[in-house]
Amino acid sequence: MFFVDTLETEGLGNRSYLAGGRTTAVVVDPPRDVERVLAAASARGVRIGYVVETHVHNDYVTGGPELARLTGARYLVPAAARVSFARVPVADGDRFAVDAGLELRALATPGHTPHHTSYVLAEDGRETAAFTGGSLLIGTVGRPDLVEPRLTERLARAQHASAHRLAGELPDDVRVLPTHGFGSFCSSAQSEGDTTTIGAERAGNDALTQDVDTFVAGMLAGLEDVPAYYAHMAPLNAAGPAPVDLTPPDIADAEEIARRLAAGEWVVDLRSRTAFAEGHVAGTFNFEGEGRLATYLAWLIPWGKPVTLLAATAEQLADAQRELVRVGIDRPAAAATGAPATWLRAGDEPRSFPRTDFAALKRARERGEPVVVLDVRRDSERAEGYVRDSVHIPVHELRERSGEVPDGEVWVHCAGGMRAAIAASLLDAEGRAVVAVDDGFEGARRAGLTVTRDAGGTGGPGA
Repeated sequence: MFFVDTLETEGLGNRSYLAGGRTTAVVVDPPRDVERVLAAASARGVRIGYVVETHVHNDYVTGGPELARLTGARYLVPAAARVSFARVPVADGDRFAVDAGLELRALATPGHTPHHTSYVLAEDGRETAAFTGGSLLIGTVGRPDLVEPRLTERLARAQHASAHRLAGELPDDVRVLPTHGFGSFCSSAQSEGDTTTIGAERAGNDALTQDVDTFVAGMLAGLEDVPAYYAHMAPLNAAGPAPVDLTPPDIADAEEIARRLAAGEWVVDLRSRTAFAEGHVAGTFNFEGEGRLATYLAWLIPWGKPVTLLAATAEQLADAQRELVRVGIDRPAAAATGAPATWLRAGDEPRSFPRTDFAALKRARERGEPVVVLDVRRDSERAEGYVRDSVHIPVHELRERSGEVPDGEVWVHCAGGMRAAIAASLLDAEGRAVVAVDDGFEGARRAGLTVTRDAGGTGGPGA
């Protein structure tokens, strides 16, 4: 009897898989921190015989080369992928015996990338699971615009064809096990639900219910901005990532923290947005360790800029290091744990700013206070409704566009509070007076603020 174990990487919205039989297993799209995979295989009592990539990833650094080196597994990578390391090149139709009665079949499914390949697992000749990577996802497909702008429409059409190939060749009860679609920006839309089958996708996935022209037009119209760090992931993966070093960074005292800030380096406070607002070192940025740290820090920080991490505990620091190596931020320049009292030089005072909700914003407007309301959500969120007379700058654009924020006290909001905290910290570091609206956007309507939307869906002033 075969098994499939799912390894979640929640911060990036991805999944990896360990699948096998009594003695041997295959790993699909492994994360960079391969200890998790080794632990899962050990718990199952199996040897890893194959490490498999569905494609050269654009959103995270793979652990494939290191996992293959450590285990002696055969490393399967699509033959058309341009990589500079040794691997077993995989072509459409290739088959690999994983364990007794357990076989893996390669199935070319271009679209997310030109070389994308899915893998179908069969037990005693009966196909039971399809590892679809960035091809067929739960209710959607992987986005086609991450490789080359001139290829986007062609790849979108290939996605439609690949989805139809999977649905045409596989039985309805085959489980669909994608890598992307659980919050990853590699997905062309956010997936609904946690599990699916070929039959369920055949009934409800736009790629399988719409004609190709309708599907392509809709998908291309709905694509959002690509995280800036994605531009660096595929080259790192094609070159073959180095092993990770998760040993603790050098400890920075208050003087070193101040020197690094003065040098223009990034000092990132990983504590909760509540703790940060109550008191922090002037000039530091707040990216919560419990939020989507890897996605948003890697998106906003200039690539290669040294980063020093400030954490409440050693555990929080270690978790952050693990998250960041997954997106190529390999070694913090320095780190410190504790609280602002130990991070400030003698005589320096902590900065702070208020946190509030939409009801307080409504009261401030009723009092006639000249507040600036800054919406840092994405364009698609803004299009669904926005607070009247608010300024719109998505959080990932704020560093470059902060000069567009009008003078005055800035009340920053997003959809739930995390991105507002990031944005508030960026503006606070520039010396602006900020208030972080730590509230779900539905609170704006409950508070009686005027929430409107443009006839054209573009999102209002400043969009």
